Amino acid sequence: KDLAANLTELNLGGTTITDASLVHLKPLKNLTRLQLHNTKITDAGLGNLKDMAKLTSLNVYGCAGITDAGLENLKGSKALKKLYVWQTKVTEAGAKKLTAAIPGLAIDRGIDATAEKPKDPTKKEKDKK
Repeated sequence: KDLAANLTELNLGGTTITDASLVHLKPLKNLTRLQLHNTKITDAGLGNLKDMAKLTSLNVYGCAGITDAGLENLKGSKALKKLYVWQTKVTEAGAKKLTAAIPGLAIDRGIDATAEKPKDPTKKEKDKK
């Protein structure tokens, strides 16, 4: 059987993969999960992923070369449900723009914007009476 036709998950995290190398992933039409965390992948590399119609999870955390511009390459990835972008240059505005383009997409920026801010330990709490 053809390996490329059957491969659904690929972990290239922490490897020396480059933007140019990602072109070799194009034949992996059934890929659903791709991990590229802690690599040198940039916005340009994400352009090689835009035709992966079945990709549901993409992890690019720790890829400092990923910005809001790179997310534009993922707008056609309508199956995408999870995108991990912490320790990248993706902004909240960029993340919101992509979630508007892909209904049901959850983007993890490593920051819980809805979480309560931690209390300042240097300030004393007032009595609630």
